[in-house]
Amino acid sequence: MFKKAIEVKSQQRLSGADRKKLKRAIRERFPNASDADIDILLPPKVEITVSKYPNRILVYALEGDCPMFYDIDGRGSELFPTVFALWKVPHLLPAFLLKGAEVSRFVLGGADLMFPGIQIHAESLPSFSAGEPWTVKVPGNPAPIAVGTTTMSSTEALKAGLRGKALKIGHYYHDSLWELAEKCCVPNAGFLQDIVLEDPALSSPVKTSDSCDDDSLVKLTNVIEHMPEASTTDGASTIPDYADMEDPIVMNGVSEQITTAMVDLKFEESGLCVGSSLSEQHPLSVEDMDMLLDKCLLQALHTTVKDKDLPIPGSILWSSHVLPCRPSGITLDIKKSSYKKLSKWLQSKSVTGVISVKEDKHKKEVSLVAVNRNHSDYLSFKPEKKKVDKHEQSATSAASEGQPHKLFDVVELYKPNVHVNSIFSAIGADTGKLYNASEASQVVFGYIEKEKLAKQAEKSVVILDATLCDALFKGTIKKGGMYPTEIHKKDIGPIFVSRMQAHHVVTRGSDTVVRKGSLKPLQIVTERRQGNKKVTKLSGLESFLIDAETLASELQKKFACSTTVSELPGKKGLEVLVQGGVIDDLARHLVEQYGIQKRYIEVLDKTKK
Repeated sequence: MFKKAIEVKSQQRLSGADRKKLKRAIRERFPNASDADIDILLPPKVEITVSKYPNRILVYALEGDCPMFYDIDGRGSELFPTVFALWKVPHLLPAFLLKGAEVSRFVLGGADLMFPGIQIHAESLPSFSAGEPWTVKVPGNPAPIAVGTTTMSSTEALKAGLRGKALKIGHYYHDSLWELAEKCCVPNAGFLQDIVLEDPALSSPVKTSDSCDDDSLVKLTNVIEHMPEASTTDGASTIPDYADMEDPIVMNGVSEQITTAMVDLKFEESGLCVGSSLSEQHPLSVEDMDMLLDKCLLQALHTTVKDKDLPIPGSILWSSHVLPCRPSGITLDIKKSSYKKLSKWLQSKSVTGVISVKEDKHKKEVSLVAVNRNHSDYLSFKPEKKKVDKHEQSATSAASEGQPHKLFDVVELYKPNVHVNSIFSAIGADTGKLYNASEASQVVFGYIEKEKLAKQAEKSVVILDATLCDALFKGTIKKGGMYPTEIHKKDIGPIFVSRMQAHHVVTRGSDTVVRKGSLKPLQIVTERRQGNKKVTKLSGLESFLIDAETLASELQKKFACSTTVSELPGKKGLEVLVQGGVIDDLARHLVEQYGIQKRYIEVLDKTKK
């Protein structure tokens, strides 16, 4: 969810009423949280900001500090704590314990948690349901490293033999959400760049000195580098299957080597303790902070701030562009500069002529409206090149070359109801299960065969008994009408299926949703506005697991026109409005790029006479 950086759509402070609403949602979502725990996570006198993202995710953070909670659907029902919140209150959620510290490397790489990678046994399996929030911990380290939702219940896990995916990871240490924090301090020395080990402070006292023990550092490096790692045919390293790590002898041996190396390692390097930032050890002066602010601004103007995105609110410029450009381990704090406020700093840069800003007196916020790319300060600055991880680069290129939108499937299913429950019960079929049309037809024909209702003289005709007649026709015959006594076999299946409760399963990539009713088609409508101008409206995207903001951005580039996303009045869902009469091209784009069948697309051109 937070593997890649996502730009903030808007950011604002939380009002008093919204603050109380958030605390109520936390109490309902996390029963283990006491009032004292909530005060620790959301201190009463600290401002809380909420950042809105294009994919509807809300991130609640302490102003000038760390994000504490994120809301997937923006309604409070899918509220999750961040690792920063779990480090302060670890008992907020139950936790799965990894088999070894080396498994954390794959979790921090963005992989979901599999059952073979967990210290868990059938006799000691805790009780849990599908969709519950759980955390992930490393043996010997009390601080959680990730949070996600269970993909199946404990009963289903036992039936599957403790195989498959246990937890769908939504957020983890060192992802893009973690990087948003202005004070990214780890809870203990076990948290390294790409792996989390046990806390050395808990296992053995650690000696400190002015320099690292070279032998211990080499020892730890050798242990990590020689961990088992699978390879593909072309030599590129991949994440091995957790099933290969189930041998407890191998796991314990590697874990002991890592523990020994970590205990021997002295956790001070050049006078800087692990987990503390450079600015905390050597506080920056006011002049240094001013220079650092100017450098980060110029770096952002060269790399991430594009003219097409202007104007940009000052808060978004700060959180999404300036902060990510700060050096690693440095805390960028506007209050420790000579400007004290973000608005004053931006206005001072506007005086120099590098940028142009405009102040909104109603919102009391300064926005960046223009960048002078011919200014001497801009031209003389040489931006630093950001290092791109090889695995991330290959994954990005592979995703861009492929067409992930096409991984789409719709399955129509049916559930027994009061009309047909008697037929299912008569042959011992499960009435709480979902069936496709073929399976439902087999049930009714199984009943016909069991009761021997086929007509002897004509095998294609079925004699209706009271149970089958009620299942097929009860409530459909008008008062005073006669119920049929016979029916042809070819008509039984469609009638029986139509009497069941319709459901549909929509799958796009790894996301699957089961909903009641039949799948409603997408609606594309073209209308005239302001004379001869045409607009094309698209609605019903939620049923097909299509993100409206992402699609609007695609259409804007494809058709070279403006697009907007708005909420439908009186209805749930969003509507994408495209300038121009692109009704046929839009339908073709949905078929080719998103894999939607033509029967699920309704087209209405109101501009034709």
